[in-house]
Amino acid sequence: MTKDSSSTFQAGQTGLIVRFPEAEAAVDAWRQRLDPSAQAGVPAHVTILFPFLEASRIDALVHAQIAQTLDSHRAFDVRFEKTRRLPGILYLAPEPDTQLRQLTQAIADRWPETPPYGGRFAEVIPHLTVAQTEDDGILEEVEADLVGRLPLTARVSSVQLMVHDGTGWQMRASFPLRG
Repeated sequence: MTKDSSSTFQAGQTGLIVRFPEAEAAVDAWRQRLDPSAQAGVPAHVTILFPFLEASRIDALVHAQIAQTLDSHRAFDVRFEKTRRLPGILYLAPEPDTQLRQLTQAIADRWPETPPYGGRFAEVIPHLTVAQTEDDGILEEVEADLVGRLPLTARVSSVQLMVHDGTGWQMRASFPLRG
């Protein structure tokens, strides 16, 4: 979940993410300084779908539907070997990213009223945001630091539901993948 100048986190917002605790040691200091989602309590992650349903709409039935939607997906491994950039963002690129894209597509297909990133982008690029700034010098500094910390390998075995409570993001539920 990333934030830019045109959006703010609101109480009741939700998102589905894949956490990557394996990446925390490499990225946490930078994320705490340069990623608003980290400052709001979101761990190192790749977003599956944000924004998702309003928190007041998420009940036991929605939990069951999320679990059912994810049930056909098996756990898998990814590697973070490279940094890449989007405008004003430095991120770690998960490889392969096909299964992450499939998770996003499955959830977006099930809840078409919640397109990824509100439908702002034609293509969703799975990424683990490390830094957000318009200062290219800072992004170069972060990138140079990360080169010596890569590659990282991680297992994707679940998807987490995060909810903003008005002051920060909290994990509400975790949905396991098969295997």
